[in-house]
Parts: sequence; C-alpha cells; structure tokens
Amino acid sequence: MDAIALGPVLISLPRLYALAAALLLLAASTWLLRLPRREHARWFNGLLLAWLLGARLGHVALNLDAYAAAPLDILKLWQPGYHGLWGLLAALGWSAWALRARLWRLLGAMALTLAASGLWLAVVTLQPFGAGLPLDELPDLTLENLDGETVDLRELRGERVVLNLWATWCPPCLREMPLLAEADEREGVTVVVANQGEELLQVIRYLDDQGLEFRYPLLDPRQELMVLTESPGLPTTLLFDAEGQALERHVGELTRAQLDAWLGDD
Repeated sequence: MDAIALGPVLISLPRLYALAAALLLLAASTWLLRLPRREHARWFNGLLLAWLLGARLGHVALNLDAYAAAPLDILKLWQPGYHGLWGLLAALGWSAWALRARLWRLLGAMALTLAASGLWLAVVTLQPFGAGLPLDELPDLTLENLDGETVDLRELRGERVVLNLWATWCPPCLREMPLLAEADEREGVTVVVANQGEELLQVIRYLDDQGLEFRYPLLDPRQELMVLTESPGLPTTLLFDAEGQALERHVGELTRAQLDAWLGDD
C-alpha cells in the first residue's frame, strides 16, 4: 500500500512517514540541542525548506527531459517528485551555515538529521503497512468499451500495458488524462483507461469535450478493478510488461517524469 484514503482525498504514505520523521526530529532536537527557542525555530524551519527545495530540484535535475517538455510541472509541488539524497544534502548544508558558530550543536544537528532521514528511508523501504503488488498479471476480466464491444484485458498482452482507473469527478484523474493520451501514442505501449462506476454518456461527453482519444476507453460499472487492484482511491495506475506481468503500481496523480521512467525514452 502506497497511499490511504480519507474520503475522496488520497494521502501518500511516504509523505506521512516524512511528516512523522520531521516531528520526531523536532522533538529530539528541542530536547537534545538546547538551542535558544528563536534560533532553534530558525534552524528547523530552514531545514525543512532546504530539504524540500533540494529534493525537488534534485529530482528535476535527474529528469530534465520530462520537465523540459512541461516546465510548469516543476511548480506542481503536490505531485510526486522529490529526491531524498539531494534533500538531505541541502538540509545538511543549511545546518552547517545556520549553526556554524556552535560546533557541537552543529554536529548534533547533523547527526539527528541523518538519523531522521535514515529512519524515513528504512520505513519507506520496509513498507510496514503492506508491500508488493496486488496483482501478478493482467486480470482475467472482460469489460465493455464505449461502443459496447467486449475487451478481455488478458488479450492485450504483446505490448506494455498501462492500466488506469479513473472517474470524471476526480480532479487528479482529469489532470493526468492528457499525459495518458500521449503515452497511448507511443510505440509498443497500450493505455487502458477504465472508468469506475459512471454512466456511458458521462464518460463519452468528457472525452469528447476534452478531445481525448484512447484505443481502449473501457467501462467498469461494478468497479471490479478497484477490488482486484486493492485500490484505496482514484486515480490508480498499474504497469504490465509485454507478457502481462505486473511491474509497477502508483496510487495518485502520475507525473510525466514518472511515466517516462516506466516506459523509457521511446
């Protein structure tokens, strides 16, 4: 599990773990560093800002091609796209500057920051609330397309398959639809957008209004894919290889950089 749902809102578990690590760092540094309150607040607030900026810019630097195609995506801070090591280096750099006059407290601050980052990394890696993919392969499920024709998902093997669960009431779903439409034009890639629980006319109206075309726009009126993929909410996207074996799952809005990493540069 990589996210939990609070009503219609999806909350990333790695971000929750990061928040917990930050709170532990705040408590431990308050108790151990014994800095004056104002100086401690300045250091800690700057540390968080430095980590966020460093992690974001590091991710952008490693995915320049994707962000060059859509530069404004850099400012979409709610999307995935933070590199932990770059964030840590920025945080350590800020600590070195902010506490340069207090050597022992500087060393203590760096040690606590490293410990908090290590704890976060360990929890994200171990995934105590569930790991692994809910599906091993393309599900044995037949759905109808917008023309009423049946499509057996297992028959889509032969190309990499991106299976996306979406609905018109879901803003993150709608934001990523143009990106999925672009991916559907890539050679060797099949994109399946399976609408969850909505009426045919509602789906057709949205796709027509937005000028979006997919080879496999499907209807899942009973939301069977939500159950099979153990999805906590929408959007949920899975990647399968050409043999139909599950490779990746992401709950929440996709980014261009993430989709490029899944599909390669072609």
